[in-house]
Amino acid sequence: MSELVTGDAVVLGLRPAKLPSRALALAIDLVVVGSVFVLVSIGLAIATASLDDAAVAAVTVATFLLVLVGAPIAVETLSHGRSLGKLACGLRVVRDDGGPIRFRHALVRGAMGVVEILATLGVVASVASLVSARGRRLGDVFAGTLVVRERVPAGRTAAVPPPPPWLVGRFAGLDLSAVPDDLWLAVRQYLTRMHQLDAAVGRAMAERLAGGLAERTGVPAPVGVPAAAFLAAVVNERQARDARRAFAAAPHAAKGPVDARPRTGRGDAFDVGANAPWSAGPAAVQVTHPAPPARPADGQAAPAGPVGAADPGAEAARPAATGFAPPA
Repeated sequence: MSELVTGDAVVLGLRPAKLPSRALALAIDLVVVGSVFVLVSIGLAIATASLDDAAVAAVTVATFLLVLVGAPIAVETLSHGRSLGKLACGLRVVRDDGGPIRFRHALVRGAMGVVEILATLGVVASVASLVSARGRRLGDVFAGTLVVRERVPAGRTAAVPPPPPWLVGRFAGLDLSAVPDDLWLAVRQYLTRMHQLDAAVGRAMAERLAGGLAERTGVPAPVGVPAAAFLAAVVNERQARDARRAFAAAPHAAKGPVDARPRTGRGDAFDVGANAPWSAGPAAVQVTHPAPPARPADGQAAPAGPVGAADPGAEAARPAATGFAPPA
């Protein structure tokens, strides 16, 4: 399935392909390979017209092996199990455990295909596919491979299942910084499709993914905890951390500007209002020292203040305290 292929071309959802789709993909591959074989044979026939019969026979056998046997093997190896016909039909060849095939798997499939497809015109392969529960031909049985469907109907996506309640929060101190994104993707895709996998294949895949997480975090799965539950708990912990980081900035974004004016004097109160998370801004700052008197506007009398306060002009205009009042 397109959304189940990881960065290493590992297909997590194993949906065995049936005989009709496999036969259509094989027919497309045979048409393409046959056309290439005919064109190459014509070119070699023109190029080897001056050779004797033994040389022509050797070239013909070599062309047959290289084009009809070697080319499909090379294509499946380089494309991780997707030939042109399988690409058109949405199929892929994978290992029994869901991993990508290698050269040895493609070689065994190609060698057996000469016998069960080319030599018998596909009769043996069709019978073996009909008898097998998962639609495997003899080449798949000997190579340990399986042809699966990659495409699913649009909209059939599933969410990551929650972990068991007794595992929620158990991995709060786990260091997840070394886990790569492709491993997270593989774990999430396995969890969303684990109920569609074969029981043995799903268990083996969960143990392999749990081993990858344990290798990068340094903490293995607890004893007695299933691998799938461990994966679900770790993914849940990562989602919880992402949610906390996303919503932690909301109270800080709602704060107003901080009053940075220096507070001096023994009468100042402790200034915590602007830095508290529940603060709405500098209005929460409390100051207990007295504010300086306001300067009077023009034409208004200055308010009476304490003796010794401070305007030098007012001090000069003040009469001396002698008891004598000058005449008006």
